[in-house]
Amino acid sequence: MFPKTRLLRVAAVAAFALSAVTGTAATASAASWPNPGTSVPVPKTIKVTSGTYDGGLKRFYGTGDLGSGGQQEGQSPLFELANGTTLKNVVLGSPAADGVHCLGTCTLLNVWWEDVGEDAATFKGTSASQTMTIDGGGARKAADKVFQHNGPGTMYIRNFQVNDFGKLYRSCGNCKTQYKRNVVVDNVTATVPGKALVGINTNYGDTARLTRITIVGDSSRKIEPCTKYKGVTSGEPTKIGSGPDATNCLYTAADITYK
Repeated sequence: MFPKTRLLRVAAVAAFALSAVTGTAATASAASWPNPGTSVPVPKTIKVTSGTYDGGLKRFYGTGDLGSGGQQEGQSPLFELANGTTLKNVVLGSPAADGVHCLGTCTLLNVWWEDVGEDAATFKGTSASQTMTIDGGGARKAADKVFQHNGPGTMYIRNFQVNDFGKLYRSCGNCKTQYKRNVVVDNVTATVPGKALVGINTNYGDTARLTRITIVGDSSRKIEPCTKYKGVTSGEPTKIGSGPDATNCLYTAADITYK
């Protein structure tokens, strides 16, 4: 018979695994960061062309052309997801290049970024109906953005934790082709330092819906839940405000908890 402590530990792991798959269990803050025993070098982008890629909670890190660890634009990703595919149980180590590229509708389940490179994940594609769902996992050490939204459609970020970051989400501020973009952020725990949860372009009709947000360590409330920009197709976007409203930044003070 197993000792009681071991049984409790097994039950806790099983509960977290269920929450990562279903998105229905404990809050993001309850999940512990994984500590993989196996690391996998990635010299060339791993392309997921169909179905689900299950990384078995191994750590994947860039080598060769994917091993610079820089912030320059235009880097290749460690993983590229075709339309309709899923990436699950993956830890992206350092260097992580440009993380994950999603070329259409995709799902990321229980994916963790130990040290975000250029971006953790970028949502591309061209369909207004496409969705990118990030369910479970977490990211840290993001000098700028965690999730970058370049194509149209809706990004869902739920049951997630982030700390030491610039922005959790940014709708592209200066893409050559701009779209209306939507983001839904639910059950996310953000720990300082950080600058903003989401950044959207109100002039293109972007929307951000925030629910069950917990911000940790920000007693002066410097992290902006929703930052508004005037997006452009060349040059640099202009920040034009922040805070809730009835059109673009869809949340109330009750949706944000400070600890």
